[in-house]
This record gives sequence, C-alpha cells and structure tokens, in this order.
Amino acid sequence: MQNQATQEIKRFHVGARMSEMAVYNQTAYLAGQVSSDDSLDIAGQTHNVLSQIDTLLAEAGTDKSRILMCQIYLSDLNNFAAMNQVWEAWVSAGNTPPRATVQATLAKPAWLIEIVITAAV
Repeated sequence: MQNQATQEIKRFHVGARMSEMAVYNQTAYLAGQVSSDDSLDIAGQTHNVLSQIDTLLAEAGTDKSRILMCQIYLSDLNNFAAMNQVWEAWVSAGNTPPRATVQATLAKPAWLIEIVITAAV
C-alpha cells in the first residue's frame, strides 16, 4: 500500500479555474456537470449531463454502477419529476447511489440542472 504522501492525484480536463475531475485513492470526484446545450428542456439537459458523467467516469476507469454519492441541483423543483424520469432510466439498477436533490440558483440562468458525482474507481 502506498503512503498517502506519495499517491498521485490525477486531474482531468484542467482549466484555469477548475478541473472536470480528480482521481485520488481509487475515488473519482467530478466537478458539477451542466448541459453543453442550455437550449434543451429539463429532460434534454439531464440526458446531456448524464452522458457527460458517463464519459468522465469511463476516463477514470469506472462507471455509473460505482457511484458513491450524487448531488443534484435544480434551478426549479417543478422539474423534479421530469428529471427523475430520465435519472431512473439511466441509473444502474441495483446500484442506486445515495443522492440529494436541492433547488439552487445556478451560475447561468439557462442551466436547469447541475450534477456532482463521487465514484469508486
């Protein structure tokens, strides 16, 4: 077993402000993912975000069946049912993670949803 001081932190898609994901100690920490197409409705934005999450998890060598925790931020709780319909079709059956969903003012008004994931690698 490696000493924590020598374990590498791997960062993915590093920018000036943030990285899209960091992996440390066999755990992937994803930044809040928002839709790349903010013209979509809540179902479309949710699909878009979940697809981005699938891609990032694959880059880390893991998948949605290994999600440890999910935090969902909705700009409007009236979108809760429609978001859940997409989520339930996507999530790995039998591996549904602990999850919190809250209403929040997102950084860009056109964003309807932001999702933060932590997953085992």
